Amino acid sequence: MNFDYAERLKKLPPYLFEEIDKAKKKAEEEGRPIIDLGVGDPDTPTPDFVIKKLKEAVMDPATHQYALNRGLKKLRQAMADWYEWRFGIELDPDTEVLPLLGSKEGIAHMPLAFLDPGDVVLVPDPGYPPYNSGSVFAGAEVHFMPLKKENGFLPDLGAIDKAVAKKAKLMHINYPNNPTGAVADKDFYEKVTAFARENDIIVCSDAAYTEMSFDDCVPPSFLEVPGARETGIEFHSLSKTFNMTGWRVGMAVGNAGMLNGLAKVKANIDSGIFTPVQIASIEALKHAYEFKKQMNAVYTQRRDALVDGLVAAGWKIDKPKATFYVWAPVIEGYDSASLAKALLEKADIVATPGSGFGPSGEGYVRMALVKDVPTMEEVVRRVKKAFFN
Repeated sequence: MNFDYAERLKKLPPYLFEEIDKAKKKAEEEGRPIIDLGVGDPDTPTPDFVIKKLKEAVMDPATHQYALNRGLKKLRQAMADWYEWRFGIELDPDTEVLPLLGSKEGIAHMPLAFLDPGDVVLVPDPGYPPYNSGSVFAGAEVHFMPLKKENGFLPDLGAIDKAVAKKAKLMHINYPNNPTGAVADKDFYEKVTAFARENDIIVCSDAAYTEMSFDDCVPPSFLEVPGARETGIEFHSLSKTFNMTGWRVGMAVGNAGMLNGLAKVKANIDSGIFTPVQIASIEALKHAYEFKKQMNAVYTQRRDALVDGLVAAGWKIDKPKATFYVWAPVIEGYDSASLAKALLEKADIVATPGSGFGPSGEGYVRMALVKDVPTMEEVVRRVKKAFFN
């Protein structure tokens, strides 16, 4: 049988983490002692109190049927309560909170609700791949906003061509930022809100990493600034906050009309989150403060072991204030792809080439803090031996 992929698939680059996984598996098949810092997947387990609640809920046969698409009212209330506790934002759980099958799903589906072929989307570069792929699936035209170190890895809104801004219907922002680790302040969010109002643009703020921060840094929410709720929505996730990546639980909150559009797309694509997982997620949100404190202590130790060690070896790297990513400038003589290849071939370390996140990611590699301190110390030893001896 002859078949060909749809044009929308042909427009996408190879999904970054699939390519990394292929290289890692090949090295593992050769019996090499690989240390994988490529994918941002927590290595520590989902907390016991979440697992216990899941076990209780799954034993109830009444929880095994189709879930409501907008989720349990108790889950939406728990999400609204968490937002009020964390950011001081009051949300109506019935209209301003929408549970998701992970924030990735909502981010990718949002363009289907609001964009027609030819519409323009503003996408950060470097950035999380679904910002681009979701827009391509909707037939939209992507305009990349470069994130440069000299601008704190924030997009320069004033540099966006006025004609492009007027054509744009949706803009993605992401802080704390993957892959750079940069943090935005309320002043930036005020500028985003003003820019969106001036150009009639829907803002999609991806805030999945607000709970992973260091050194007294407390990242704000986009929705904290006046007028933000009129211009956009925010995506959050339990994946990184509670080590629940495989559970697929996230949320979109904010503008009720925009959430309603996303909900209509979802109603035609999925059937909601498995009810026992929703019940376990409610339990997770009840323990947000203590678990966040525990995990950030773990990631701080790992960050310091890795970055301090690499700096001492001769690699000039800035410490991130948030996320569990280290955005490292390439070593002299390499570009992003060649350094990632050399780290694997010479040191058995998997890192992500920055160019895989977009053209402006060239000149960097990303390493995730997903191994314990002794392993991070081993990474430092290998890098020093392979590149700085």
